[in-house]
Amino acid sequence: MDKVDFDKLFSDFSTIKVGVVGDVMLDVYWWGHVERISPEAPVPVVALDKNEHRIGGAGNVALNLAALGAQVSILSVMGADDNAGTLIRLFNEHQIQTSWLVQLASRITTTKTRIISRSQHMLRLDAEITKELSADDENVLLQKVQQYIETEKPQVIIFEDYNKGVLTEQVIKKITALCKQHDIITTVDPKRKNFFSYQGVDIFKPNLKEVKDGLNLLVEDINLQTLGEIHAQLKEKLQHAISFITLSERGVFYGDGRSSRIIPSHLRNIADVSGAGDTVIAVASLIYAATRSVDLMAEVANIAGGLVCEEVGTVAINKQSLLNECKQLLPAAL
Repeated sequence: MDKVDFDKLFSDFSTIKVGVVGDVMLDVYWWGHVERISPEAPVPVVALDKNEHRIGGAGNVALNLAALGAQVSILSVMGADDNAGTLIRLFNEHQIQTSWLVQLASRITTTKTRIISRSQHMLRLDAEITKELSADDENVLLQKVQQYIETEKPQVIIFEDYNKGVLTEQVIKKITALCKQHDIITTVDPKRKNFFSYQGVDIFKPNLKEVKDGLNLLVEDINLQTLGEIHAQLKEKLQHAISFITLSERGVFYGDGRSSRIIPSHLRNIADVSGAGDTVIAVASLIYAATRSVDLMAEVANIAGGLVCEEVGTVAINKQSLLNECKQLLPAAL
């Protein structure tokens, strides 16, 4: 790895424009306490103490990018409802550009409400529509994406798929073609449904389980040779440039046909893994856009994923903490 001035690299994040396309969600948390069982049914009665609204889904990727200082826009389809208004307010509070969001009366804003007592999840209520966008709605979103690209001229677009119907095969295909036309890097955090729709993207970032499910693999012994063969199988189907696979507690793997490597995870006090994948794709996309270094991208994203796992709940990466860790854990790059 070439010598890296991490202070300058992190400072340069502010010059990078990133668009996040995918399924946005509102996460609602209700905290309360249980003192009795309901006389109407054998269920606990939760007396509510407080609630909180957070950005979820693809929005959490945008939140991580904003926390790192990048110029972020969110591109998605949501409902024309109160929860959409709440989500837009939260985006604006975090300096995430919302001009390219589409609100449709025919859809509802995906909302996940968690009821928690004594740090235990009692119940989760999901309000969502998961059917794919209609052809007309696809065209509305694609027009927004085209306007965004022509107006903002981003360096990278991230596809963040949560299987809620926004990233249809047609949307993926047309946005990828637009990005190629305008020399924009494309990175993907896929889900099973459209796993092989991301033809020709630059960085394909599944986790190990998603890869094994997608390719119908039963392998248990995960090593560099096995992962190299997995990259070759993915490449045959996707014709993409870089495979970047997260391996949970074992770290990350990358392969691009020229080089490949497993980067072990750093020793951490793991509190919660939720949201780690969002952080990894955000950091990887930003580092690659800034440096075009696959090795540095993987190293820094690996550190970032571990850092957010030390926090309870879905949280955005702390820029200063990540900078300090990079200096400490990647001294060879200094």
